[in-house]
Amino acid sequence: SGCDNVVLIWNVGTALELYRLEGLHPDLIYSVSWSRDGARFCTACKDKSVRVIDPRRGTVVAEKERAHEGARPMRAIFLADGKIFTTGFSRMSERQLALWDMENLEEPMGLQELDSSNGALLPFYDPDTNVVYVCGKGDSSIRYFEITEEPPYIHFLNTFTSKEPQRGMGWMPKRGLDVSKCEIARWARGH
Repeated sequence: SGCDNVVLIWNVGTALELYRLEGLHPDLIYSVSWSRDGARFCTACKDKSVRVIDPRRGTVVAEKERAHEGARPMRAIFLADGKIFTTGFSRMSERQLALWDMENLEEPMGLQELDSSNGALLPFYDPDTNVVYVCGKGDSSIRYFEITEEPPYIHFLNTFTSKEPQRGMGWMPKRGLDVSKCEIARWARGH
């Protein structure tokens, strides 16, 4: 997706455009995340809506308007069980996490407010452990949450804190972990 509100799906082997999805988003697309089976993807848009899209049909399967009330950027990612995890802001500019059931987007399954910092939260999901890592631009911490099937669904695990704020984050593939030290994730933080 780009600033033109269009989602393009490419065949990377042939460098040909497979699908061009126009007219589904009225504003800037903040994030795109594929479902584990590759049948759908979800998007977070500047109009505060989370959309679940079937790319082969070019249609919106489900939509939640105003998933987060705040005007600041939000993100949405698919989890392994088909649920959607979002980060965003409340009307009072408090950072929030929410868990949504794709079959019923009326109310979130779980909603947590974190703090009132102004950096957008970036979620990273590990389907092997069902842990979501939440990093904020300008923060000096990475928080981790386990997602479960029982209420309250979003369980805080721990926080990694450093002295310097991060400007960007990325995580190493699992093959780069040192399992003899019980590592489950390794991060690269840009300062």
